[in-house]
Amino acid sequence: MDFNIRFATAEDCPRILELINELAIYERAPEEVTVTLDHFIDAGFGKNPVWKAYVAEVNNTIVGFALYYTRYSTWKGCRLYLEDFIVTEEFRGKGLGKVLFEKVIEEAKNGNYSGMVWQVLDWNEPAINFYNKYKAHLESGWLNAAFSKEQIKAF
Repeated sequence: MDFNIRFATAEDCPRILELINELAIYERAPEEVTVTLDHFIDAGFGKNPVWKAYVAEVNNTIVGFALYYTRYSTWKGCRLYLEDFIVTEEFRGKGLGKVLFEKVIEEAKNGNYSGMVWQVLDWNEPAINFYNKYKAHLESGWLNAAFSKEQIKAF
């Protein structure tokens, strides 16, 4: 299968957002995707971009992406944070995810980051098995905490 891995462009954002929604459905939280397309584009390609992404294309159609940004750890320094990583179901198991993931690892290596971090749901066995092939350290004992926009406004 021929495929292409490249940096995302602003024109890719509608398709990337479709895949974000696909991921949210898979992760049993479709109602959690509240970002607008305009905000998403601005956050990646506006005056102060905060994220970058690689996309995987087959026949000029985006079938996967890996979106990341720099996260600062007071303990470790600058770390590459992999926010979302998906290959659409039809193209899983064909090596695209491996190439896409390794592209992000190379970005972490070339960017001189002190490490690379991401999250995986504890029930997502296919993803856990994928990360175990890389001998990734999967932490336990941490709980995610968050405030919604509404909670912040109400404070």
